[in-house]
Amino acid sequence: MSSHIATSHVDARLAMPDPAGAWIESFDDDREKFAVLQQRLSPLFRRVFPDRHANQTVVVVPSLSLDREELTKLTGASHYEERLLCMLMLLRLPRTHVVYVTSEPLAPAIVEYYLQLLPGIPVSHARRRLTLLSCHDASTDTLTAKILARPRLLERIRAAIADPWSAHMTCFNATPLERRLAVQLGIPLYACDPDLGDRGTKSGSREVFRRAGVPHPDGFERLRDLDDVANALVELKRRQPTLKRAVVKLEEGFSGEGNAVFAYDGAPDGAALSQWVRAELPTRLRYVAPDESWEHYRAKFALMGGIVECFVEGAVVRSPSVQCRVDPLGLPSVISTHDQLLGGASGQVYQGCVFPAAATYSVAIQDAAMRVADTLAQDGVLGRFGVDFVSVLRGSSWESQAIEINLRKGGTTHPFLMLQFLTDGTYDPETCTFRTPTGRACCYYASDNLGDPSYRGLTPDDLIDIAVNNDLHFDAASQQGVTFHLIGALSQYGKLGTVCIGATHADAERYFHRTVAVLDHEARR
Repeated sequence: MSSHIATSHVDARLAMPDPAGAWIESFDDDREKFAVLQQRLSPLFRRVFPDRHANQTVVVVPSLSLDREELTKLTGASHYEERLLCMLMLLRLPRTHVVYVTSEPLAPAIVEYYLQLLPGIPVSHARRRLTLLSCHDASTDTLTAKILARPRLLERIRAAIADPWSAHMTCFNATPLERRLAVQLGIPLYACDPDLGDRGTKSGSREVFRRAGVPHPDGFERLRDLDDVANALVELKRRQPTLKRAVVKLEEGFSGEGNAVFAYDGAPDGAALSQWVRAELPTRLRYVAPDESWEHYRAKFALMGGIVECFVEGAVVRSPSVQCRVDPLGLPSVISTHDQLLGGASGQVYQGCVFPAAATYSVAIQDAAMRVADTLAQDGVLGRFGVDFVSVLRGSSWESQAIEINLRKGGTTHPFLMLQFLTDGTYDPETCTFRTPTGRACCYYASDNLGDPSYRGLTPDDLIDIAVNNDLHFDAASQQGVTFHLIGALSQYGKLGTVCIGATHADAERYFHRTVAVLDHEARR
């Protein structure tokens, strides 16, 4: 579970000096120009998107413009720019050009791997319509900041755009940096205006749920420091005397890494509760991030703020999510449902997902997410976003509560895009199922954290050899099989991602377990 990070103007400004070394001017200067550019999206969406033979250019900037300290908790974070390589599948459209920009050059084997997946398009034809550009910069600065600090690279991107009126930019998440880049390139951004980014923070999510009439855990938002946290923990326990645990969340935490759990076991009743919470807070908080400390977490909370809410308990608990979109015409829709696979000591760290979500609650969470999407559309939000839920089995029925909005592309975005691009199928919200044009059902089991220390040292070429020799590939005829992503993280971190597609959940999971078994065997040879 993760949330959109609304990078502050100050943080973004400090991250990006101009070529002369002076700090850049205020991001406020971009707003008017950006608003004019965004007016192009509606006619572009009407004219180009429905026509697979239309000429267009898509500029992909897969920058994780997130809080740097929180990002360091993500193993192999620099390679997460590869998650949007699924956008290369747009090259199946014969007159579409893709410009893909990265911090460091992509290994040729990785690019070839994706191009070979294109259905019905010669690799040579797709390669001519692909422009790969790199900053050649491995620093921890965000990719977008690196691009903006390189005028010659900006000029190369502009030169690769044949017609700015038939072009748009897409990104992982939209901050003032991405807005500035769109203005510099002179093309619209298919993503939410950064000025609306607060709707996707932890506090903003709770406020949107309240406006949309969607159930969510009891709690408090817009907390400023850990003194506010202590007050909230006390009040929650007084409201619900049987409450066992509460969760504290950093406003800009993501993948669950900014969360901490507070347990009430041993808590006294009455007036003594307040003093007990304050005394216990420094030692009783259990952080999701393994290397987190009280001193650092307290300082980070004072900088970001955050929320406190009840920890949803139950004998059987699931963590589904719904992926939605508001298109350039302002129309909201549900794209997919997933059951998220969570791990870590606290069970709150995103590991992967299963598609579609269980039929026992998928309709209910879709309906709730659609109310959220309607509310966000009325606010002017644009693009893809996810709504995370916690679903608990109560007797014979499921009770679902919304917990946060990810106002960006997320961990469930690229697996679904791969499925769409590979099969040319569609998701039916009425039945909560995905079917190919021939009516064949598709499910998948996807992970961003397929890894083991023994995988370290395996290069992209090694992985492709292993995949070919063991038939770990996607079969276009049967519309089933295995694809890989995060391939660049394999050699250094022993980590990669996979999307395993099958006709049923069981088939998809079998593909996944076979993939793990093959990699384990080959890595230990």
